[in-house]
Amino acid sequence: MTMIEQLKFHFPRAAAMVEPHIGFVKKAITFGLVGVVNAGIDFAVFWPATHALGLSKVPAKVVSWMVAVSASYVMNSLITFAAESGGKLRWRAYGAFVLSGVAGMVASVVALALADWLLSRLVPDHDLRLAAAWVCAVGASFVVNFSLSHFVVFRRRAET
Repeated sequence: MTMIEQLKFHFPRAAAMVEPHIGFVKKAITFGLVGVVNAGIDFAVFWPATHALGLSKVPAKVVSWMVAVSASYVMNSLITFAAESGGKLRWRAYGAFVLSGVAGMVASVVALALADWLLSRLVPDHDLRLAAAWVCAVGASFVVNFSLSHFVVFRRRAET
């Protein structure tokens, strides 16, 4: 008996409430895993760009972010949102995905600043406060990026 079947057997009401949302949760988890892979891609481009190519931090970060957001678009189109994209890459969707990434970056920066400001009253240790603020920033970025990807970039289109 699968875990879902066990849930249905032992907790039929809970299963009825949870079951319609399983697909959404799976997408969120897959989106998050793609994000982890892309953090590695970002670092794998950023580090050599600053060390081997001698780029300064900001241009290196712009290049690494563009490579990572492009890889993220491909993986999310072909894996996370394959049903919505039809497994096809489209320039318009890529542009919308990049813009959603910019919105996620803005949310991340705002969340980082706000969390650091709020935590400055509660947490005297700078490094601990910065780490906690960074976690808040990652969370805000995830919520904005996933929401825009799910509801805007890869939303199901009406059949024409």
